Amino acid sequence: MQLRQATITSKGQVTIPKDIRNFLKIEPGDQIDFIVSDNGQVLISPRTCDIRSLKGIFYKKTRKAATLEDMEKAIKKGASEAMS
Repeated sequence: MQLRQATITSKGQVTIPKDIRNFLKIEPGDQIDFIVSDNGQVLISPRTCDIRSLKGIFYKKTRKAATLEDMEKAIKKGASEAMS
């Protein structure tokens, strides 16, 4: 485990140390998620999307349209997976 420190500005901004940015593979303009665990730890995770996860999202004649209920279930499932 590695400990790194940063100072919070008066605007609540923090500069992420370069070695941490390199480790996370984040660049200016990228987004990050702050995840608060049940034990009070805050985790920082780059908001990335593996291109392979987009497979099949485009229209296909044989695909049935998703209902609002299907979408709600998918959103809840994704949110619960992100928190675990």
